[in-house]
This record gives sequence, C-alpha cells and structure tokens, in this order.
Amino acid sequence: MVTRPSPRPRTFRLAGLEFDLRATVAFVAATLLLTLERYHDLVPATDSLQALRGAAADSSLYYLLIPLLIIHFGFGESPRAYGLTLGDWRQGLKLTLVVGGGVLPLVAFASRSPAMQAYYAGEAGQWLELVSPIAVSLIGWEFLFRGFLLFSLVAVMGPTAIIAQAVPFALAHLGKPEIETITTIVGGSLFGWVAWRTRSFVYPYLIHLAIYTLTVVLATAFPI
Repeated sequence: MVTRPSPRPRTFRLAGLEFDLRATVAFVAATLLLTLERYHDLVPATDSLQALRGAAADSSLYYLLIPLLIIHFGFGESPRAYGLTLGDWRQGLKLTLVVGGGVLPLVAFASRSPAMQAYYAGEAGQWLELVSPIAVSLIGWEFLFRGFLLFSLVAVMGPTAIIAQAVPFALAHLGKPEIETITTIVGGSLFGWVAWRTRSFVYPYLIHLAIYTLTVVLATAFPI
C-alpha cells in the first residue's frame, strides 16, 4: 500500500470553535456542487442521450475542474495528494479484479429487477451510446467523492472518512431505483476503501464503470 504523511493540520476559528480548513471546505464545496449540478445544466437536454452528454459536461465542471481549482489555489497542494494518481497500481489492479469479480454477479442479479429495467432501459442497440457519456461523467463523480472529499477528510477523521464520503454519495442517488440507492452506502464505502488502500480514485472509477456498463447492457440489450 502506498503511504504518504497526512498534510499538516490547517485550521480556522469561527464562533469560538476551531475547524479543520480542508475538511470544512471540502464538505461545504461538495454539498454546493451537488446542489448546483442538480439545478443548473450546462447543456439543455432534448432527449435521453443528450441529457447524458450534458451530465458528462456538468460532472466534468462541477465535480472535477472546480475541486481541482480548490485544491490548487485554495489548499495550495498537488492533486496527487487527493487521489489524482495511479497510486499503488499493483494493489489497485488486484483490488479492481477482486472487488469487481465479487460485486458484478450481484449487480447482474439486481439489474434484472423490474425497477432497474424500467429506469435503465433505452432503445435497443443504444447501450454503447449510453455508456460512453457516463464513462466521462463518472470521472468527475469518483474524483469528487473518492478523491477530493475522501482525502480532505482523512487527516481529521482517519478511516471514518471512508464512511463519511459515502453518505452524500448515497443521497446523490435519490430518485434512482430503491435497491440501487440503498446499496450505494455499502458500495460507496467499498469504493472509498479501495481509494484509501491505493491512494487513488482511479480504481474505484474502473469498478464503478464496470458496474454501470453491466447494468445498462442487461437493461438495454437483454430486456426482460
């Protein structure tokens, strides 16, 4: 496992209380960015595919670019300290295969439920077009939670940061099928653990992408 010293604490005082700067900024920024992305679309949607392409643009701005700017200009640190690196790539590839191999059969089973089929079903033969923009969108999603937020919280919360970052991740799934939303608290924690072990958001991204791809393929190419 790649180990790096935690950044030195940086605090500020407000209303007689002392707050950790990174953790506070990350929590507030993540909440604001999730809210802004929900209410302000960069690309108007004319159909489902256009909506996904717009979501990819939104995610790239709100969840990747803005956190990178905060890290660089606000924290004065390298994005590598926040998971934007391959980290321990040997461990990462191993965990990607092991975790993916354990999770994907469960995903395949859940994907056959009527709720998941109804939510993810698209036009026949369109699954590749559905997956492509999501592959871009998930880069921002994973960096926000398993990069920016996770590693901002680690210095003050230790391993508890793995659970903490999974809470807003699960809430961001409200409106999706119930079975998916409920399982994201476990899935998000698992993704956080992989990022923690490898010091990289890349491997949770690969697992998340595999999960989404399998879900869409089963819903669109092989509907019930």
